Amino acid sequence: MPKSPWSVPVTEALHASGVRVADLDTNATPGFRGDKKAGELLLEQRRTVLSGLQEKLYANGRSGDPRSILLVLQGMDTAGKGGIVRHVIGSVDPQGVDHASFGVPTEQERRHNYLWRIRKQLPRGGQIGVFDRSHYEDVLVVRVHELVPQDVWGKRYDEINRFERTAADAGTTIIKVAMFVSLDEQRKRLTQRLDRPDKYWKFDPADIGERAHWPDYQKAYQDVLDRTCTDYAPWYVVPSDRKWYSRLAVTELLIDALEALDLDWPPAHFDIEEQRRRLAAS
Repeated sequence: MPKSPWSVPVTEALHASGVRVADLDTNATPGFRGDKKAGELLLEQRRTVLSGLQEKLYANGRSGDPRSILLVLQGMDTAGKGGIVRHVIGSVDPQGVDHASFGVPTEQERRHNYLWRIRKQLPRGGQIGVFDRSHYEDVLVVRVHELVPQDVWGKRYDEINRFERTAADAGTTIIKVAMFVSLDEQRKRLTQRLDRPDKYWKFDPADIGERAHWPDYQKAYQDVLDRTCTDYAPWYVVPSDRKWYSRLAVTELLIDALEALDLDWPPAHFDIEEQRRRLAAS
């Protein structure tokens, strides 16, 4: 058998257990033996595998299977969340994807509990749900900018754990990905947006101000990883200075989760031979 390009399973290489955010090497490629060329070639191959598995999930959902996948993407601006949506999720049938992006809450959303808008976007049976940012904004941005008192956001870790437990018990496999880039790499990516007219729309001047809060965000992310990484909703920490690696890593995490469902094609709910005769006579 050919040697695996991964020295250890991706779920083991990237699991958040024991990770110290302040010490993270964002340029690393944990568990992967190859270089960029090998990674990009493997990504193309694995996207095909992912597409086939997702089609099975979707087919089973159409047949009443309640199981689904939820991919939570959390990271600072320019970490590559949008690239994951385009280059990883973009390789599967869009009919089988429930995508939600959570920005600043609307006036209506503010009138409800912070999980109200999240619960509404949980994936349906047979779907891969993608949260581009998520309920974790309410223990990250809210905490760093002191938008609510500590005795409010401090209770949310346990509330989030209970929320995710309920979703998992209902048949949703939860994959949470924390994407980290260095401040130098973020500066480079923000500069590229300023240098390209076709990227101006992606640039938000507020992103520059957020850079000054990075030490506070590191502490907030550390608490998120320490307090909400569970066996039913684990966190995976993905160094994201190398875009090819982060895209490959998330692809592998999705494939691992889908394979664990042990899906088969749903059986026909009609007499196949009878339909062959009807078709031949039509």
